[in-house]
Amino acid sequence: MTTAMPAPIKTAEELSQAPADYRTAIRKIVRSHAVNELYGAQVFDEPAIALAPTPYAKWLTCRVAMEEYGHHVRFRELGEQIGVPAAEMTPSGKRPLSIFEFPLKSWEEFCVIKLLADLAEILQVEDLLHCTFHPLRNLARMTMPEELFHAQFGKDFCTELCRTAAGRAKVQDAIDRYFPMLPAFFGQSGSQNNALYRRFGIKQRSNEEMRADYVKKARALVEDHLKLKLPEVAEAA
Repeated sequence: MTTAMPAPIKTAEELSQAPADYRTAIRKIVRSHAVNELYGAQVFDEPAIALAPTPYAKWLTCRVAMEEYGHHVRFRELGEQIGVPAAEMTPSGKRPLSIFEFPLKSWEEFCVIKLLADLAEILQVEDLLHCTFHPLRNLARMTMPEELFHAQFGKDFCTELCRTAAGRAKVQDAIDRYFPMLPAFFGQSGSQNNALYRRFGIKQRSNEEMRADYVKKARALVEDHLKLKLPEVAEAA
């Protein structure tokens, strides 16, 4: 877009001086991350500790759960600093993403979730690394190494599971059922919210660009690395 990039906002206190649309956009993003980090930890990461097959796997899963809860705490603290009511930063205050409606029942499913959902989250966090609101930018930079670990966790354990025919079948089944939910994670094409985020320099890419990048990277992981099949999914409206 040709609109000049706004000057960076370096502190949470300075946000009160920004245009109303900018303040609303920042609060919406922070609120969404706070809600979904908490809900994801509750419905996937914490229950997976019981599903993990070995003490080593349980230890790493505990670390994943701890870090996901930590992400919620960080985003919630930032939200409170910029005036988001605490009640709005929990799943009871705002409906979480539909990807968390997947009924986790097995270790293989959890590993696929880490492989594919955390890859999607990496792209979302990556798009905030140069955000004009520096407290959110800094939070994204703090969060990124942990998200990379979570995706690597999924890749490593899926790779291990795929060493047996039974494991390959279970991983493929989980991919077939879970992946179709994920492209919608990036929002609708032609999103007005996303256009506003880019105009303000909060985000860098359109939903369409991010979704295409995600599908490309997911296909490389599933088909080139695991030698499995990534389901075809219709383009989001």
